[in-house]
Amino acid sequence: MKFHYYKETDSLYIELSDKPGKDVREVVPGVVLDFDAKGKLVGIDIDRASKVVNLSKFEALGIPSSKLSVHA
Repeated sequence: MKFHYYKETDSLYIELSDKPGKDVREVVPGVVLDFDAKGKLVGIDIDRASKVVNLSKFEALGIPSSKLSVHA
C-alpha cells in the first residue's frame, strides 16, 4: 500500500495494489474508488484531501514493522 499526496491539487491517492485501474466509481463527491479488470479495489482518490482528512498525522497499527517502509 502506498500513499501519494499531490500538493498542487491537494489530492491523496491510496494505492492498494500494483494492478492498473480499469473502472472508477465516485462514491461521494470528491472520493473516487479505482477497480481493476476483475472488479477488485486497487485505489482510493480523495480530492481536497487537506479538508477531508488529517494529513498531519499518520498511524499504522498492527502492520509488521519488517514490512513497513517510510519515504519522505
